[in-house]
Amino acid sequence: MAKGSKGGAGKSLVRATLAIHEPPVGSSTTPGGLIKTFNFDFNPAQLQLTRRATWKSTPAAAVRNGTVPEFMGPEPRRMTVEIFLDTSTKPTSNVVLKNVESLLDCCEVTAKSIAAKQPSPPWVVFQWGSFSTARFTAYVSSVDVTYSLFGTTGVPIRATCQVALHEIPSTTKGQNPTSGALTAQRVHRVVAGDSLQSLAWREYGNAAAWRAIAETNGIDDPARLPTGIELVLPAAEEVRP
Repeated sequence: MAKGSKGGAGKSLVRATLAIHEPPVGSSTTPGGLIKTFNFDFNPAQLQLTRRATWKSTPAAAVRNGTVPEFMGPEPRRMTVEIFLDTSTKPTSNVVLKNVESLLDCCEVTAKSIAAKQPSPPWVVFQWGSFSTARFTAYVSSVDVTYSLFGTTGVPIRATCQVALHEIPSTTKGQNPTSGALTAQRVHRVVAGDSLQSLAWREYGNAAAWRAIAETNGIDDPARLPTGIELVLPAAEEVRP
C-alpha cells in the first residue's frame, strides 16, 4: 500500500481490510473462524488484478489454418496489493514488526488445521468498501517485504509489503460449476444491540440461520457477542434453510 500523499486512494474514508481466517474443515469452500482482521493504515494507491481464460488449440494436418480453439474455462483471479506500514512517529514501536509477521504467517499452516489433519495456511478475504471486483476468497501465495526505516533499537518502523493473493474458487447455485464464481460473503462489524439472531434475520430473513454465522466464525457461545468484532456473513446460498 502507499501513503495517502501518493494518490487519492490513500485518502479514502473507507479503509481496506484483509480478513485472515482458519481454513475450512472438510470440503467446504467457506473460510473458517476469523483469526485476525488486518486493517490498512493507508489505502492502496493501486491494485494489480489478473484474470485469464484457458483455450486449447489442437493442430490438424488437414486444416490449413488450424482448428477452432476450445474454451477450457477461466483461471482463478490473482491480485497483488501493496501494503505500506509506517510508525516513524513512534521510533520505539514494534507495530510494523508485528504486522509484517502476521502477513508472513499467512504462508504458514495453522495449528487448528494440523489438529484437524488437514494442514493448510489461512484463507483470506480482501475487502475495500463497495469495490466488489477485488473481493474474493484467496490464499496468500507470496509476501515480499522491504524495510526502509529503522528505530533507535534497530526495530523496523517502516515497511512496504507486496502481497500476492490467489483466488480459491467456489460455485454458487444456478451457475456452471466450472465457472469459478464466488459466493457473496461480506463482513459485518458488530454494534451495540446486535445478536446472531438479529443479524441472521436482517441478512437472510431467517433468525434460525444464526447457526451458520456462528459456525463460519467459530463462535462457541452465541450469547456473548462483543461489540466491535468483525463477523463473516456467509452467502445466502451457503445457508441451509
